[in-house]
Amino acid sequence: MLTTASLFTDLARTRHSPRQFLPTPLSPSDIRGVLEDAQTAPSNSNTQPWNVHIVSGPARDTLSDELLKAYEEDRTSPDFTSDYGHGIHRDRSHEHAAIVYGTRGVARKDHEGRKEVIRENLRFYGAPHVALLFMPVLGDGVRAAGDVGMYAQNFLLSLTARGYRGIPQAVLGVYTDTVRQTLGVPDDLKLLFGIAFGTGDQTSPMYDINMGRIPLHQSVVTHDTPGVLGE
Repeated sequence: MLTTASLFTDLARTRHSPRQFLPTPLSPSDIRGVLEDAQTAPSNSNTQPWNVHIVSGPARDTLSDELLKAYEEDRTSPDFTSDYGHGIHRDRSHEHAAIVYGTRGVARKDHEGRKEVIRENLRFYGAPHVALLFMPVLGDGVRAAGDVGMYAQNFLLSLTARGYRGIPQAVLGVYTDTVRQTLGVPDDLKLLFGIAFGTGDQTSPMYDINMGRIPLHQSVVTHDTPGVLGE
């Protein structure tokens, strides 16, 4: 018998980030449903600091074109840094890149091939929709960013529950001025990242890449909670 817990476990553990989508758009009711689910996310003092722009159709194409121009002209304008440090987090980032480029058959020395992978990112991997997640400047921004992260996870899980897929795209936050100018977003809203979403292309080798996760004992410390980590 399926329980609520088992249904959620299946939902959370089967969610993944495809890098190729079909062009078929979602219905307005499905997009609204995803947004309503995402809106239930918790936030610090119920501030609900997320400001979300859903971009589809011609507006989506225009945004992609402008992002590609900004990339070719090296016009970066990030609101936040993206340093991975020099330890394990940087190593994980390199492992992630090796999997993505390797699945696409792009060699490390293939500079043009690697650039094309970035271009595909800025084309939203063919997804018909993209959500841009902005936040206001509240203090140092850490709590608001955390709140937006919880909103985003609700958004992604809701897509999965409905048979769709989404992929967070941090690279969109590298070109924030381009995004704001194209969409008419005020400067006081800062872009964290975007989520390209739609129906994943299951025929593509980029659909179901397994990035893996570290074991619990590498990220969890228990205090007077025996048995959780197999002690």
